[in-house]
Amino acid sequence: MTWLTVVLLIVSNVFMTFAWYGHLKHHQASPAWVVVLVSWGIAFFEYCFQVPANRLGAKAGLVTAQLKTIQELITLSVFVAFSALYLGESLRWNHFVGFGFVAVGALFVFKPW
Repeated sequence: MTWLTVVLLIVSNVFMTFAWYGHLKHHQASPAWVVVLVSWGIAFFEYCFQVPANRLGAKAGLVTAQLKTIQELITLSVFVAFSALYLGESLRWNHFVGFGFVAVGALFVFKPW
């Protein structure tokens, strides 16, 4: 795995998280079609980072299951920071336990059986 793959996936997930959840803070009253169009515009930049990240990761020898697992772990990490810092939501112990189970599942994907 290359460090650039991880960096691109982090950037991609920041865009993705804002596209999916950013409107929940200030745009609850906005029409859904406006929010969808703005989210698509933001998601374009997600793809600009996600696609090269996956290509670089595959070229470095990662299989798609590993790439997806890395992406999901990064997604959870970005989401935790986003929900706490941007949305002001508090995370409870059960959220962390659930995220921990996902991380344990990731170990099985990377373990050579």
